[in-house]
Amino acid sequence: MRISFLILTPACVLLGYGTAAWRCGQVSVFYFVLTLIGAISAHVSVNAFNEYFDFTSGLDFRTERTPFSGGSGTLPQKPDVASYVLITAIVTFVIAGLIGLYFLYVRGLLLLPIGVLGLLIVLTYTSWLTGNPLLCLIAPGLGFGTLMVMGTDFVLTGQYSWTALFASLVPFFLVSDLLLLNQFPDVEADQGIGRRHLPIVVGRKISSIVYGAFLLLAYLSIISGVYLEYLPTATLIGSATVLVAVPASVGAFRYSHDVKNLVRCMGLNVMITILTPVLVAIGLFIG
Repeated sequence: MRISFLILTPACVLLGYGTAAWRCGQVSVFYFVLTLIGAISAHVSVNAFNEYFDFTSGLDFRTERTPFSGGSGTLPQKPDVASYVLITAIVTFVIAGLIGLYFLYVRGLLLLPIGVLGLLIVLTYTSWLTGNPLLCLIAPGLGFGTLMVMGTDFVLTGQYSWTALFASLVPFFLVSDLLLLNQFPDVEADQGIGRRHLPIVVGRKISSIVYGAFLLLAYLSIISGVYLEYLPTATLIGSATVLVAVPASVGAFRYSHDVKNLVRCMGLNVMITILTPVLVAIGLFIG
């Protein structure tokens, strides 16, 4: 399940809760908790599918493991539990799907595109999307940003909004960046099993420039949302993490081929990805 990584999900769901609360005031706590359970289930499912497929493909035996990439290392040590990992992936996928069906019944068919696309990303990320550089780049951001934030906002309010869209762009760019940077240490190993993500296709150096551009776009999303009055001025506090983003971006470019020094940048990247949506959510609660 990679429990320590699951903190990202509450941060993104909280952002969707913040956009709904800022627009509508009181929202259903029950719907929020149910949404959180569904989102965590989807996250556990994609993690478990990834763990299973990385083991069965042999990738786990090729990667240089870091605290932020290369898998958990569980299955190479305990191959007999592989079937339980697959069962975990399927069961949590079903839980997420059932909660999605409940909200589809409650809120109507307008939620269907978000639900279907989200489940497709969970199912196909490791087995298919990692073979396409563009889809592999944007799929994590779509899942945790656009779909999770806008989906949370929709089930709480019953309608889509520009506020949720602009807020969702923050984790869209940051979570895409999170997975992008985590691919740097695994280039050779991933290439060996047929993956074609951005660092493989264009190289680590150019990918580090894309990483920096996505960081910039995340902060521009906040500023644009405030300028257009879709987000309250208080959400600008989310821009405070730029103080961490600058050294992370410079370090990613400088140490793109140096895993030992890159790990520090990967740690800063995790901090940015979690703190920024939380700060934006706090700004929404402040109003």
